[in-house]
Amino acid sequence: MRTPLVVGNWKLHLGLKDAQSLARALVQGIEPDLPCEVGVAPVFTVLQAVASVLEGSPIALCAQDLHWVDKGPYTGAVGAPFLVELGCRYVIVGHSERRQHFGENDRIVRLKVEAALRGGLAPIACVGESLTERERGEAFVVVRRQVEAIVEGLDGVERLVIAYEPVWAIGTGKVAEPQDAQAMHAAIREIVARHAGQSIANAMRILYGGSVKPENAPGLLREPDIDGALVGGASLDARSFLAIIHAVRP
Repeated sequence: MRTPLVVGNWKLHLGLKDAQSLARALVQGIEPDLPCEVGVAPVFTVLQAVASVLEGSPIALCAQDLHWVDKGPYTGAVGAPFLVELGCRYVIVGHSERRQHFGENDRIVRLKVEAALRGGLAPIACVGESLTERERGEAFVVVRRQVEAIVEGLDGVERLVIAYEPVWAIGTGKVAEPQDAQAMHAAIREIVARHAGQSIANAMRILYGGSVKPENAPGLLREPDIDGALVGGASLDARSFLAIIHAVRP
């Protein structure tokens, strides 16, 4: 059985006080016997402050990105050892906003996945097609290329989490229909099986992301190959995020 995972990506939101306030609300509202793992990914500047609030709770600290080199003359970068030192357990890698706004390609995403694994972090590697690619019928081709670039010959692949985030659904209010998301998740699992073996594919958690809200979460999370959610805007409100967490059923 795969333990579902729900992660809130706070993106470039919430300074020190607001981040601590949201973290406290989540700690107070979380159930002790959760049917899933939960994580939050604040901005780099408040990781330590949020970590202190989360201490002793079941909520994992996550980072939004990392550099592919552990340390060195890389101004503005953050390496895996520094994130581990702060208590991070997961790191988001290859989010479409990183690909779109920061020029990250499949090669860079692979390097970051390797850096995360090397440093002791579990990478949440994002894949997904744009609206144009979907309309051209290229969705599965694009996602297959992205997944293969990540998993082929990867050491530590069993610690990898994949998040399918159709780019056209991120921050737009649009969301993939549960059956369409399930079809892509099943395809991703088949790709992983071809490159890493069926047992690893069966155990790998594949999350859905893209305008996940309390209203659509139950339908998505009922699908057999959707193992949780990577939540954006809805994770900035404690009530909404907790509702999504509670939509997970064992």
